[in-house]
Amino acid sequence: MPARFQYSRRVQFHETDLAGIAHFSWYFRYMEEAEHALWRALGMSIWPTGATVGYPRVNATCDFKAPLRFEDEFEVEIAVEAIGRRSIRYRCTLWRGTEVMATGSMTSACVTHAEDGSVRSIDVPESVRARLSQGVRPVP
Repeated sequence: MPARFQYSRRVQFHETDLAGIAHFSWYFRYMEEAEHALWRALGMSIWPTGATVGYPRVNATCDFKAPLRFEDEFEVEIAVEAIGRRSIRYRCTLWRGTEVMATGSMTSACVTHAEDGSVRSIDVPESVRARLSQGVRPVP
């Protein structure tokens, strides 16, 4: 079973517009925070000290269903949808209680960083592939 994780969050005031509604750009940040929390729950870091492998975003989508507002408590459910040879795709759902607030997806390429600052696509390391392919329980 591919990794699936639930991340709890609360909308902060600085994330809202003048109407007290979470700005659309924060939904992408919420999904990314959930991705990092998933990796931590699996005993990994998306960018460990001394890393030469990175995972830049190459695609991200978000379909807004209902607004999140200041002080709303919500969950981001993130699941590994596919692990390609050189990319990872996640599926995300943002929930407030039982109401779906947004759905989205993110795709990251696996790259290596050269000393000259350039990046090139590489295969997803087997250790990352193995951990993202296992199930994970939500952290309270």
